[in-house]
Amino acid sequence: MTTAPLSLEHLIRPSSLVERKPPVMFMFHGYGSNEEDLFSFASELQEELCIISVRAPYTMEPFGYAWYAINFDAEKGKWSDDEQAIESREKIVHFIKEACTTYGLDEDRITLLGFSQGTILSYAVSLSYPEKIKNVVALSGYINEGIILKGFAEKDHKHLNIYASHGQVDQVIPPEWAQKIPAFLTRLGVSYVYEEFPVGHGVSPQNFYAFKKWLENKI
Repeated sequence: MTTAPLSLEHLIRPSSLVERKPPVMFMFHGYGSNEEDLFSFASELQEELCIISVRAPYTMEPFGYAWYAINFDAEKGKWSDDEQAIESREKIVHFIKEACTTYGLDEDRITLLGFSQGTILSYAVSLSYPEKIKNVVALSGYINEGIILKGFAEKDHKHLNIYASHGQVDQVIPPEWAQKIPAFLTRLGVSYVYEEFPVGHGVSPQNFYAFKKWLENKI
C-alpha cells in the first residue's frame, strides 16, 4: 500500500482483512533510529494487523530521528527535553486519528509498539488517553510521569493491556528504572505482563516471540 501524505512520515503494511476495518499496530522507534528499524518485525506479525511504522519528527545530525532531545550537560548530566516529548505525544495522538481515518482502520483496536524512546512515548500516549488505546508492547523503556497528561491517574485504565520487557544488562536504560513499571501500572489498574531477558539494550528472539504470543488473543 502506498503511504498517504500525513503529518508524520511512515511505512505501512496493509492488513489481510478486506471485509471490515482491520486492527492496527503503530510502531515507534528509538532515539537516533528511523521508521525502517521496527518495521522489520512486520512480516512476522499477525496478517490481520495493519502495521504502520512512524518516523519521529525531530531530525538528528548526521542521520536518524528522535521523539525529543536528550541533552548532556556537565552540571545536570543527561536530561530529556520533556516539552519536546509532550509535543511528540500530541503529534502521535493526532497522527493515530489521521491514519485511522485515511486508511480505514478500527479505532477500537489500536496497539502501540515502542522501543526505548518510542516506548517512553507509547506509555505517555496510552496512560494519557487510555480510552484511545487497546494494547501496548513496551520494549526497553520506562515510564516518565513528567510527560503524561496532567490528571491521568483519575482516568479509567482498566481496559488497557500492556506487555513490558527489559534487558537484564541494559547499559542505556537501567533495569531499575523499568522495574518500577509493575507497581506504577498496578496502582492504575492496568492489565500487564512484565518480563526481563538476559540481554542489553535490544530485543532478543525470545523477547520477540514472547510479545508475539501475548498479542495473539489481544488484537
